[in-house]
This record gives sequence, C-alpha cells and structure tokens, in this order.
Amino acid sequence: MNLPIKLALRYLKGRKLRTALTTLAIMFGVLVIFGMNTFMPTFVQAFQSQMMAVAGQIDVTITHKTGEAFDPSLLEKVRRIEGVKVAMGSLERLINLPADYFDRDPQAPDRVSTLVLKGIDPEVARQMIVYNVVEGRFLDPQDTHAAVITRSLARELGVGVGDKLALPTAIGVTDLEVVGLLPERALPGNEEVLVTLNEAQYLLNLPGKINVIDVNLTTLDEAQRAEIQQRLMTEVGDHYRIGALESGSEILANIRNAQLIFNLMGFLALLMGGFIIFNTFRTVVAERRRDIGMLRALGASRATIRNLILAEGLIQGIVGTVAGLILGYLFGWFILQLIVPVGKQFLNIKVGLPAVSPSLVITSSLLGIGITVLAGLLPAQSATRVTPLEALRPSVGQVSFRRLAGLSFWAGVVLMILGVAILISGQAALLGIGAILFVSALILMAPALINPIAVLFGNLLALLFARNGTAQLAEGNLSRQPGRATVTASTTMIAMAVVIMVASVLSSVTLTFTKVLEKSLGSDFLIMPPTVAVWGSNTGAAPELAQKLREIPGVALVSTLRFAGSQVKDVAVGLLGIDPQAYRQLDALTITEGDPETAFRALENERAIIINGVLAATAGIRVGDEINLLAPSGEKTYRVVAIGIDYLNAKTTTGYISQANMATDFGRTEDVFYQVNLKPGADRAAVETAITQLLKSYPQFKLFSGKRYVEENRRLFDVVLLSMYAVAAFLAIPSLIAMVNTLAIGVIERTREIGMLRAVGATRRQVRTIILSEALILSAIGTAFGILAGLYMGYMAVRAFEGFGFPMEYLFPGSGILAAVAIGILFGALAATIPARQAAQLNVVEALRYE
Repeated sequence: MNLPIKLALRYLKGRKLRTALTTLAIMFGVLVIFGMNTFMPTFVQAFQSQMMAVAGQIDVTITHKTGEAFDPSLLEKVRRIEGVKVAMGSLERLINLPADYFDRDPQAPDRVSTLVLKGIDPEVARQMIVYNVVEGRFLDPQDTHAAVITRSLARELGVGVGDKLALPTAIGVTDLEVVGLLPERALPGNEEVLVTLNEAQYLLNLPGKINVIDVNLTTLDEAQRAEIQQRLMTEVGDHYRIGALESGSEILANIRNAQLIFNLMGFLALLMGGFIIFNTFRTVVAERRRDIGMLRALGASRATIRNLILAEGLIQGIVGTVAGLILGYLFGWFILQLIVPVGKQFLNIKVGLPAVSPSLVITSSLLGIGITVLAGLLPAQSATRVTPLEALRPSVGQVSFRRLAGLSFWAGVVLMILGVAILISGQAALLGIGAILFVSALILMAPALINPIAVLFGNLLALLFARNGTAQLAEGNLSRQPGRATVTASTTMIAMAVVIMVASVLSSVTLTFTKVLEKSLGSDFLIMPPTVAVWGSNTGAAPELAQKLREIPGVALVSTLRFAGSQVKDVAVGLLGIDPQAYRQLDALTITEGDPETAFRALENERAIIINGVLAATAGIRVGDEINLLAPSGEKTYRVVAIGIDYLNAKTTTGYISQANMATDFGRTEDVFYQVNLKPGADRAAVETAITQLLKSYPQFKLFSGKRYVEENRRLFDVVLLSMYAVAAFLAIPSLIAMVNTLAIGVIERTREIGMLRAVGATRRQVRTIILSEALILSAIGTAFGILAGLYMGYMAVRAFEGFGFPMEYLFPGSGILAAVAIGILFGALAATIPARQAAQLNVVEALRYE
C-alpha cells in the first residue's frame, strides 16, 4: 500500500471523532445537491408526461408552437409533400378530472385523474396505426357520442362495450357509449378516449379545428427520412414544431428555477463543509508539527508530507461523497413522497421514483471529492514548509493570522465599500456579485475583529460565570487562534445569513402576495377548474355557463378567464382572455406600471395587452412596446399598455387580452375560471345552492367561497414560511459540525493545558464551562456576522425578485433575526456537548504527560 495512504488511514482511524465530523460535513453537502437533483427531474418528467400524449407509431407529429388548435388547411399541404405516405389531422385535449370523479371514494387514491380526449378520422387513422380491437368494433366516421378505449382503462373504470362513459366537456357532462376496446396501454402516457374528429370538435367547442397532424413516411432510410422532414419543416414554417404535443411550458421554466435555487443551497452547504475541512486540516498541521518533523528527520520528502495530508482529504471525500449519494437518494425519495399528494391535488400528476443519471452522479462526486481535496490543499502545502528543526522544538504549534490581519482587514474594507455601492446602485445584474463581495469582506475582516468581539462576548458571559473566571479563559483561547475562530465562525455566518436571507424574502413575499391575493380573489364566489397552475390542461365551458350564472337571482357580476397558449420572442406565454369591463369592476389586477383606466379602455378598443412582470423581465418588454404574439393563424401585433400582477398567475409568463381578440386571433371561447359577486342584500345561501345545482352538469369545476379560499391560502403561506425556516435551519447544520470539530480539536491541542488547570484545582464542571463558553462566543460571532450578511443578502434578493418581474415590498425580517439568534445559541450549546465531556473526562496525569 502507498505510504501516504497507509499513514493517512492510520491517522484517521486514531482520530475517530474528528474523522466522523469532517466526513459528515462533506456528506451533508453532497446529500443536498444529489437529493435535490434526483427528485426535481422526476417531478419535471412527470409534469411533462402529464402534458404530452404519446404519439404511438407515428413517424412525425406536427403541432403549433403555441399548442393551440389551427385550421385544417395545413393538412392538405402536408399530404402533397413528396415522401409523405399518409397524414391525419386530429384534435387532442388533456382532460384533468376532478378528485374522485370516477371512484367517488375520498379515502382511496384516484384510479384515473387525467384522460386524453382524441378526435380522429377513423378511416385515415387505421391507415396509420394498427388498431387491434379486442372487443366490440372501431369507430365509424358517422358515429356520434361513441368512444373506443383501452382494456386497461375499461378495467379501471369498471365499464365494458355498450356501457356509458361520462366525461366533462366544454358543453357539460357528455355520455359516450363505449363501442370498442383496444389492448392494454403498454406505452407511458395518459389513457386515451378515441372519438371521431367531428365529435371532439363539438365536445371541446372548437368547430373546424385540429391541433395535431400525424404523418407516416414512405421510407425507412434515415437519410431520405431526414430530407422529407426537412421538406416538412420548410412547408409548415417557423410557427410549427416537429415533435410531441406540448402544453404547460410556461411553468416548466419556473420549476427549473426552483431546482437552481435548491442547487445553490446545496452548494452553500458543500461550501460550508469545505470551510470545516479547511479548518480541520489547517489545525491538523499545527497539531502534528512534531510528527511531521519526525517524518522529515527520518527522510520523508516534502511531496510525501503533502501527499499524506491530501490522502486524508481524498479518503474522507470519497467516504463522505458515497454516503452523501446514498442518503441523497433516500432524501429525494422522501421529498417525492411529500410531493405526491400535492401533485395529485393541484396538478393531477403522478410522480415516480427519483431519477438518477450518470452525469448527476459524476457531478456530485466531483463536487464532493473536489472541494474536500481543495480544502486540504493549502494546509498540505503549509505542512511541506515545516522544517525538521522547527517542528522538533518543544513548542505548541499555533497557526495565527495576526501578521495578515492588517492586509486582510483593509482588503475586506474595500470589498465592503464596493458591496455597499452595488446595493445603493440597485443594479439587478450586479446583485449576486455584491452579495459575494459583502460576505468575502466579512470573512477577510474577521481575524482582526475576533479579539475585540471575543472580549465583548466574553465580558457578557462573565456576568453568567462571574465566580470562576471561565469566560475569560474561553475568550483567551479563541483570541490566541483568530484564524481558526474565523473559519469556524464563517460557517456559522453563512448558515445564519441563509436564515436571515430566507426570512427577508419570505416575509416580503408574504406581505406582497397577501395583498395581491386579497385583491385578486376577493369575490364572493370562485368557480375553479381542477388545476389553477396549468390552465391549458383544463376543460373549460362554453359561454352558455357564464350566461346562466348571470341569470341567477342575486348575482351582480360574473367575470371569466379564457386561456390560450402563445409565444413572444421565443418565450412561452399563457394568455388570459378577460372581459375588460367586468374584470375592471373586480379590480383583480394590481397594475404596477401604466394607468389602469387607459389600459382597460385600450383592451376594449384595439389589440392591446397587459403583461405581468415575469413576462416583461423575461422577454425584455416595456409599456408602449409593440409585440408579435404567435397565434394559430400567424403573428398578431399587440401594444403593451400596462404591467400588472394577479395572484394565480404571478409566477408564470402571462398576458391579458380581451376575450374578443382571443376569439378572433386564437379561436378560444371556453371559460376556465369564474368569479361571481353578489348584489347587496342577496341571499347568499340561495345563490350558492343555485350555482351548485348548475355546476352538476360541469363537474370539472368546483365552487369556493372567495373569503374562505383567501384564508386557506394565507394559512398555506404560514406553512410555507415555517417549512422554509426549517430548510434554512437544516442548512445551518454544517455550522454545528464546524463548531464541534473546532472545539474537539481545541481539546486535543490543549490537553496539557487542561491537565494543568485540573492539577491546580479546576473542577470538571469548570472545564466544561470553558468549552461551553468558547462555543457560545463562536456562535455569537458567527451569528452577528451572519445577521449583517443576511440583511444585506435579503435586501438584495428582494430587489432581485423585482428584477425578475415580481413587484415586492421589503419587510424587515425581525422574526428571522430572532430565529437566527435562537438557532445560534442552540447550536453553540449543542456543539459544546461532546468536546466539553471529552475535556472534563481527561485524566490529569495522562494529560500532563501528553507529548
């Protein structure tokens, strides 16, 4: 076995506590990064699987980039292209079903939560795909209210040939007779209900429209197929895509943004682990100066010493990374189990097992092992500079940064000035750099500030331990090692900064969105589809439902939303069609830029659009700009008249246009969301009963009290706030590990000193109090720096949200500061437990004979 590795293994085995703590630090960071990246892709994949129907045996699928329905005239052009064997136009629509729609059992999980209603031309369809009817018959072109389903779906629903299948549609609940069964569905994707094209157009309120063209080619030669596909792309133009039917792309970007945030948290945890490892190895060099000197005197080269330290880091990095990968997978699985009920309730998606890719394993491993080795590189290099004569002198090895304090302090001052300047400038592009500069400034200034701050907190602790002077001893121990104290306090600082930053953002988000929530959803009644985040997958209702609602006695106002997908500057946009007059009366839109009266008047009289801040920031659009919205009939020019926000669509790229323009340009007339206000003095119970009776024919909608829905969302904000505090506290764990590590190393280093204290009469309790005082002072220093850094980072994060299109009001995080102080004190006390016990149990004679 290689000598450095052999010596490293022997040393790690002899220092079990320190080895475990250091390995635990790197394991924690890998756990967060790997775990988050196993469950997020699975969630995204489940979402995309929900949004896309599988194309089956089709060679090419052509859809509009917006996902919207278009005129069938394009189908004839496709059929005339050389190399196209057969082409079929169809109308497909994902139907999100209400909870317990088929099984009627709230206690049991829904057997079927989504279906794809697919309208086809039966004669052309059988030329493209072999439909093996195992029972009954296939569709005939003249069929109405007839459907063909798979045997697996029939088994789930408990129906057979000749039975009725009731589906919610845009014209109300429609009974379809099952005329045939196909084999069980073997491919992934949603179960399909096949009807004739005319029937689908009628049920979905899209007369004369298709949204998919399926194409089979005449050849299997790859080169020829590529040429045919190129001809297809040339013929259909840039407004269409070759691929699967896609919907919901406007929220996929937000899911990926969440993944980036979690990755950042994992990287912070890994960075704190790097601090711990650096601190450990740096102290290891000081502690083992005599051992290193002996090795050098016996002929060990500088390279051998360097390799010895790096080998220890490599071994710990490998062990910690492997443990982190295993626990990270379990962590991802646990998170998915928490997400599954939410996914079913709000998005109607089924989530599978965590996804693990080779690239993720390699990246996580490189980060875990790489940061460990890098953290040990500087201490290893320092160890090579220890000469045999210097190391063998009878002195206690100390590492001090006092000589560098002046240089580092003034460098930190310069960085802090730059960070404050960036904060004052308010430039969103520089916010991340400003946060890095500010945190780096605190770290550089810390060695020079450790002594006065330690004295301050030592004097405060002296009030608690005034009789025995242990606080002064603890303060002196930290002041003698400002470098080590700085590195340890830095991990606490980063952890507390995360807590304060999260508190700043969440308190500001809660304040802002609570106001938007009350304004957007303050109606007396809300009529909502199964999902509110993915409008395009909801089955709406024809305008007749809104008219019937208006006719109910006691109803003063009915405002509806209609949905269509679009693109602007290659950015996916969810368009909401509104009635400007009714929507203006609700006052549901918070206008952040532009004049509300002028904007809504423009929506009535021209092709005008109100966009939300996310779309404005993502696409670089301003009020007054003219933009080209991609519609099924081509690009349409709209003038941006205002920027606004509402609660339901605050996180996605959204635009608001008039329902008249939506019908003209996008062919969408079905409503997907309703808000109902009552007349003064109206009988609320009678109106609610009438609406409930009316919605029996439209089970895709649920009736909510506006006030109750707002209260439920407020409670949801509170739960999210507490859960994010828990996540922030979870990320503070590395600071606890760092303090335990530092205090344990300090006990080993000061074995003779502790023995002397015990020999001159110090009690075990006094020794424990010294270690506890050190831990509390360290945590107090880190918490103080962390509060400063967190306030800076939190304020900049709120400003960054504004740069991304979320109008935010900054709220000082008083509760977050209290939480950080509480966590800091708690972690300080916990960190002292093991080292204090270790120090108190030292044998006096053995301690005096140490080294």
